[in-house]
Amino acid sequence: MNEQIRELIAVLEKNIRLMDRLHDSLDAVYADELLKIGKTDRSALMVVGFMENWYTCLETALFRISQQFENHLQEHQWHRDLLEKMTLDIDGVRLAAVSEANFPRLLEILKFRHFKRYYFEMDFDWDRLEFLRKKLDEAHPVAIADLQRFIGFLREIVEG
Repeated sequence: MNEQIRELIAVLEKNIRLMDRLHDSLDAVYADELLKIGKTDRSALMVVGFMENWYTCLETALFRISQQFENHLQEHQWHRDLLEKMTLDIDGVRLAAVSEANFPRLLEILKFRHFKRYYFEMDFDWDRLEFLRKKLDEAHPVAIADLQRFIGFLREIVEG
């Protein structure tokens, strides 16, 4: 069990680093590329790509937590089910890995990611992208803090 928990800690730490890099890259697009080329279809794809990858990175971490601690997800809408379950403190099992305050922001990003995966047009609504970027900017530090708190919980299990 301790080996699996240590592996989960390593996975979560890796995903935190990746989420930070993706968020930094999104900031760089706004600070550099958008100033050079403006709000075009190509720059929208950069913004959308970093947002989509950021959420996927977070979701991968949450899925690994679910695999370790309960892994009972509905087949239909399992992405939302996972996010909802990660807000639960399960007595005697695990802490919540997503704070209640961050859930609505993350849900907005999840809905967008799902939409993006099935939307192949190039006419992105920049007002919507700005809204989502704001949600991601608000969600990012809270998601990192939530995962770090969860890693602390895991370290307590290992140290016994």
